[in-house]
Amino acid sequence: MSKIRTYFEETTNELVHKTSWPTWPELQSSSIVVLVASVIIALLVMGMDYGFTHVMELAYSFFKG
Repeated sequence: MSKIRTYFEETTNELVHKTSWPTWPELQSSSIVVLVASVIIALLVMGMDYGFTHVMELAYSFFKG
């Protein structure tokens, strides 16, 4: 039981005293970067899906009777 208590005490100590937390402006800036990157990646995937759909429709049209 003392090992569990020691674990929680050390964990709390590290989170409170040793961890460097980002400031509010840093957090906002990082969030904006993640948002922009997510939108760009989503648009790329959407474009690839759109293109692949049309390529496959073209390929299937060759095999229709």
